[in-house]
Amino acid sequence: MPWHRESSALLRVDPTALWTVVSDLSQWPRWCAGLAEAHVGSDASLVDLVPVGPVGAVHRRTAPPARVVVSVVPRRLVVEQPQPGGVCRVSWDLEPQDDGLVRFRQRVEVTGPLTVAAVRGLGLPLSRTFHDDVVRLHGLLAGQGGAPPAEDALTLVIAGGSGSLGRRLGSDLLCRGHDVVVLTRRVDPDLPLRQAKWDGRTVGPWVDVLHAPRRTAVVNLAGRLVDVRPTPANIASLRDSRVLSTLALVEASRRLPTPLASWVQASTTAIYGDAGEQRCDETTPLPTDRGQALPQMTGVARPWEEAFAGAHTDHGVILRTSLVLDRGAPVMQRLVDLTRVGLGGPIGDGRQWVSWIHIDDWLALARAALGLDPDLRVPSGVVIAASDHPVRNAELMATLGRRLHRPWAPPTPAVLARIGAVVLRTDPALALTGRHTTSAVLRGLGHTYRFPRLDEALADLLG
Repeated sequence: MPWHRESSALLRVDPTALWTVVSDLSQWPRWCAGLAEAHVGSDASLVDLVPVGPVGAVHRRTAPPARVVVSVVPRRLVVEQPQPGGVCRVSWDLEPQDDGLVRFRQRVEVTGPLTVAAVRGLGLPLSRTFHDDVVRLHGLLAGQGGAPPAEDALTLVIAGGSGSLGRRLGSDLLCRGHDVVVLTRRVDPDLPLRQAKWDGRTVGPWVDVLHAPRRTAVVNLAGRLVDVRPTPANIASLRDSRVLSTLALVEASRRLPTPLASWVQASTTAIYGDAGEQRCDETTPLPTDRGQALPQMTGVARPWEEAFAGAHTDHGVILRTSLVLDRGAPVMQRLVDLTRVGLGGPIGDGRQWVSWIHIDDWLALARAALGLDPDLRVPSGVVIAASDHPVRNAELMATLGRRLHRPWAPPTPAVLARIGAVVLRTDPALALTGRHTTSAVLRGLGHTYRFPRLDEALADLLG
């Protein structure tokens, strides 16, 4: 079966400068982490590619050169790498927008009898790090004067920016012309964003990044992944990793001579606990009954939000985020893996509600909450980041199965889900509980989502 993966990003760059770099295939490995080498000979339409990893050595000895088959200056470039009985085709399209941005689209396609091997050897390396790659591409252009900052440029300090959501937000904002700094406990050499070390607990030298020459904003995404067993020690760790980091940021902000321009404080719709059939929005009181207000949900999220009180900022939004659907993100990857191995049936009775949001819609809300969208002014306070159309667990799993071309799968009884959670060292409540959450605030503002329905969201992410 043919395979393809399409990705796109908006960059504040000069279109001609972007074309100059992209069309120079000898520079491809400088911005694409999936390539180790690219050699252009006397014939500029031919390029010898060497992927990263062990397959690179084999590819170097056995593969013929890739060839430029389409070149429409300065809009479209298509490169084909022959494969046994097929081809790996990489297409780039440059589409200037009315607001001074350029949409850069990349499509990787693999066909032929050895599609699986070709995808693993070349297709995935060329596509899986796309959003980090465009940051490197933007950096090359900035060094050549082809990437001017945005007129309303902010210095964005992202705490917890090395996680999947933080990486996507950092990439999105930097490529739009903003200065991005990631606060992280461990500097990641593979993350192409400026990083500053902190311990996530105390005010230290990292506070210097808040003293920027331009307006400064904070996005706080710091916190341990929730995919752990709900033991008292783990619950305390989940809570502390969020509360202590938030308190440190709040204390740092209070030492600033002027308030921050804006602050987006992460939270979660899990704050409503196991809400059953209740319809929740920003006005819904938080649960107090222990049967609904689970300690690993409400017990973590409530003090997390309370720690934000007193932040020194002109504008502050607590973004209660639902399940973010993004290609390769940990939660979605687990759902995809279970579906692919035949465990994609409903979990428990399948009636628990799943609130969700496509990554593009979450990024749009984050930008609006930072004051970067002139068409959507998000007020200070709590805002729910979730599509207007939550689904039940059974519908989520059935839609995943259809999009991944998997046959019908039987339900997973609740008792087996609990046993499986022990084996996978996760929390069964993540799958067996649910909540129906939508945003009354955004409805009141007339906001619409790019991907309002689950099927179209998964079609975009999974093909």
